[in-house]
Amino acid sequence: MPTTRREFISQATAAATLATAACAGAVPPAAAPAPSAPNPPAAPRAGEQDPRALAMRALDAARSAGADYADVRISRARGQNLSTRERRVQGINESDTFGFGVRALVGGCWGFAASSELSVDEVVRVARQAVEQARANRVALVRAVVLAPSPTVPSGTWKSPVRIDPFDIPIEEKVAYLLAANEAALKAGAAFVNSGMSFLRDEKTYANTDNSVTVQTIYRSQPTMNVQVVNADRTDFQSRQSTDIQPRGVGYEHVVDSKLAEHAARWADEAKQKLSAKAVEPGQYDLVLDPTHLWLTIHESVAHPTELDRAYGYEANYAGTSFVAPPEKVLGQLKYGSDLMNIQGDRSQAGSLGACGWDDEGVEPETFDIIKKGLFVDYQTTREQAPWLDWWYKQQGRPTRSHGCSYAQTWAQVQFQRMPNVSLLPGEKDLVWDDLIAATDRGIAIIGDGSFSIDQQRYNAQFGGQLYYEIRGGKITGMLKDVAYQMRTPQFWGALDMLGGPRSYFLGGAFGDAKGQPAQVNAVSHGCPPTRHRAINVINTGRRA
Repeated sequence: MPTTRREFISQATAAATLATAACAGAVPPAAAPAPSAPNPPAAPRAGEQDPRALAMRALDAARSAGADYADVRISRARGQNLSTRERRVQGINESDTFGFGVRALVGGCWGFAASSELSVDEVVRVARQAVEQARANRVALVRAVVLAPSPTVPSGTWKSPVRIDPFDIPIEEKVAYLLAANEAALKAGAAFVNSGMSFLRDEKTYANTDNSVTVQTIYRSQPTMNVQVVNADRTDFQSRQSTDIQPRGVGYEHVVDSKLAEHAARWADEAKQKLSAKAVEPGQYDLVLDPTHLWLTIHESVAHPTELDRAYGYEANYAGTSFVAPPEKVLGQLKYGSDLMNIQGDRSQAGSLGACGWDDEGVEPETFDIIKKGLFVDYQTTREQAPWLDWWYKQQGRPTRSHGCSYAQTWAQVQFQRMPNVSLLPGEKDLVWDDLIAATDRGIAIIGDGSFSIDQQRYNAQFGGQLYYEIRGGKITGMLKDVAYQMRTPQFWGALDMLGGPRSYFLGGAFGDAKGQPAQVNAVSHGCPPTRHRAINVINTGRRA
């Protein structure tokens, strides 16, 4: 059965991302540790060739075969997923993959080839194969590839800010942690409970014919929990997912800090409250959205539609193209939201899933504005895509350069445009969640992400959540259920009239987000403060009349 987009992005199904394989940060976006000065890569394991030496041989072979440009990625990626239910282990899955891929540009066409055999003869063969494939692809040439220059010639090493390598922790210890959390939920009245952990460690060596050589070790960690309760006559059930605990680009310390067992009783109690919560009356309400909910709305209604390949129609898999098109008519002209809306792309927020020293084209990513004071000003780009907007950058007096948005899920797949962290910046006023509630007379507060639906251009959408609270006279007066809001993207963001300050900033994110065909999975964080949106249409999604 085909995998759905929701299954890819759901934090509860992180096992789907093993092949590639943010908790609260009440601070504004912070830069990740800067890439270190050039150092030799880690010594190869016994019996293995030096990755840097193999990369150089691959590039030499590609150039000798006639490549105008070539790059090579050598990757060893280890993934691990544990899942439990109540008092038993449901699954323990591990993946460990090691190989390389070579991309070659000949006469404006790409060729790509890959192999899991790391030897001198094989890297030479695969590099020549990539060149031959590029030549063969010229029969289908529509637009010759022209690469934007890399702003620097980067070489060096980078590593995620990890305190505890998750692969150093015994499986028994991880299982005990999860089962203890399950037990706490069961004691608090849960009828069913699932919990799990997912981890990735990806060690990558990259080199290209522009003299870039980089070595990176990227980590990702995600603890998850889902608590379900059932009413006395077994006619209704409700659940509470651990959306307070978001995936992060760090190590096992994130699992320890998440304290699932300590939160389990609260999550069970909130699920119980949902059983007796009042069904929402459909209508228009002011919405106060917690960052644990809003990150997903940003992901779907802002981050995906501002991918340049979707705007030009080169990408339509997983929810289609984009209403933010054509670029010539929307850049600097489309009013995406209110003046409070400032969206930035970056791959530098400390502990974020998108953080790295360089993208998969050897470009050191930059922080860039996507929406500024509500006005759409830029797309996410790669070295291939940036020249498509050369006219816009010249008009702005900026150099044409990639924003560092190239990524491949594994060594066996070709890199293409994937979103960086895409975040809503906090406001200048030092407001927090309680301030937004106090300023709202009639509204609904929403916490946690839930089911969603979005159209093929990401213009019309519907979003649910985990917890819903009625607001009357500046106070929360009780819990609601069966809530979902409908939106047209520009109107929804145009209705933004309050947002939190730096203290209320939080990193949410997706351990697995799918794009392309064949599909590839990326991990990405979205930071934001709480927000208020005026007069948004709310419907009742109740299962019963």
